[in-house]
Amino acid sequence: MNKIILSILFGLTSSLLLAQNHSILGKWKTIDDETGKATSVIEIFEKHNKFYGRIVELLNSKAKNPKCEKCEGEDKNKPVLGLIVIKGLTKDKGGYSNGKILDPKHGKVYKCSMSLESKDQLKVRGFIGINLFGRTQFWERVKG
Repeated sequence: MNKIILSILFGLTSSLLLAQNHSILGKWKTIDDETGKATSVIEIFEKHNKFYGRIVELLNSKAKNPKCEKCEGEDKNKPVLGLIVIKGLTKDKGGYSNGKILDPKHGKVYKCSMSLESKDQLKVRGFIGINLFGRTQFWERVKG
């Protein structure tokens, strides 16, 4: 009887750990689709069943404390470091959708969808109007 209970507990624990590894939560290194270079680290977090992403590290930035000068609205002139660039994603069958993503380099906001290609690769699609018109990046999970 004890072996059965231990087996069930082990199975449940393994399932929970596997589910965590197959989540977009955590830190991701952004890879520019035009240059192929890593540009920042974004931490994706969940709040009220929606997913958000904040820039937690800038890679190879020439400016010390760059501001989002081209951004509009509440993000205008905010420091890029700490800026929430992914807003309001919801989880669905195929991944995550119905959110928005900000490109602080150009100050543009796009509709956004994401899906895990593997536990360590995230496909990020920013688009205008319909998903057909946009750009795709593949981000890498930051380990550790």
